[in-house]
Amino acid sequence: MTDHIYWKDGALYLLDQRLLPFRKRYVRCTSLNDITRAISEMVIRGAPLIGIVAAYGVVLGLKDLISKHRKITNNALERICERLAKTRPTAVNLFWALQRMKKKYYKNEEKEDILEILLQEAISIHVEDIEHNRMLSLYGAELIDDGDIILTHCNAGALATGGYGTALGVIRAAHEDGKKIKVIATETRPYMQGARLTIFELFQEGIDSELVPDNHAGLLCANKRINKVIVGADRIALNGDTANKIGTLMIAICAHAYNIPFYVAAPVSTFDNSIPDGTHISIEQRDGREVIYFRGNLITLKDVVAWYYSFDVTPAKYITHFITEKGIIPKPFKKFIPMLFS
Repeated sequence: MTDHIYWKDGALYLLDQRLLPFRKRYVRCTSLNDITRAISEMVIRGAPLIGIVAAYGVVLGLKDLISKHRKITNNALERICERLAKTRPTAVNLFWALQRMKKKYYKNEEKEDILEILLQEAISIHVEDIEHNRMLSLYGAELIDDGDIILTHCNAGALATGGYGTALGVIRAAHEDGKKIKVIATETRPYMQGARLTIFELFQEGIDSELVPDNHAGLLCANKRINKVIVGADRIALNGDTANKIGTLMIAICAHAYNIPFYVAAPVSTFDNSIPDGTHISIEQRDGREVIYFRGNLITLKDVVAWYYSFDVTPAKYITHFITEKGIIPKPFKKFIPMLFS
């Protein structure tokens, strides 16, 4: 699946993931405002995809300036990047992509075709993400055995990336290799990414899959109904502490308690070499109304106080291996993760 994001005639088209799996509608983004809304309002989600969309957002932001007969300046670029950086604070791919776009700009700021240069950089980020995820998926598939029953949480498939997937990419690669596997996906409340998106992708690929509520993880581990767990990530510290969709931590604890391998699949762009551990990861807290309502329908008392933290941090001790486009990262993570940046 690669048609969930594409550039055409000066605009970025994004498949509105809030409407899946029942309806396919594209949001046409022609301005910086369109991009910031698409990210913050969850038209798209997934750490790698957020970074890709932000890169295109830089192009559209500068294009806005030109259309208003204003000159592109360093200050203008920084303001655009600051606006994009504030949309989602946890996913490091967003900041990684913005830094890469700024680096490309400052290297070519005097050139007349700077906008085209930046567009090509955004396209490169997009294409490289697909290539990197395909590569990490091939590495990860080696960890999957014929007959495995795999638990995954949230959506780390093509819809969360440029087009192949991380955790689901590993599963896809194992399936394409002819291995008979089954996937159990959690619903992933309150946005139901597992129920709406992961199951949607698995069905499209013809992969045997089943759906469970989030609170089944302990039972599945205790009863050995699963024998592997694979998830994606939004930010990984140098010691291996990993931020991912809220609920990942409790699954990791359960898997550890019952000696079930717990794998994290993520491109190198998801590793943050500026932070030593998970205590430095900013956790996004979204509006509690997203818990009280589902698709506009009230599901509890209107005046109840509700909390919604989008992510939690899984300590490195609960993670068996990381799967990256550079290979499988074993323990001790403090030794091997820094090597990704050398």
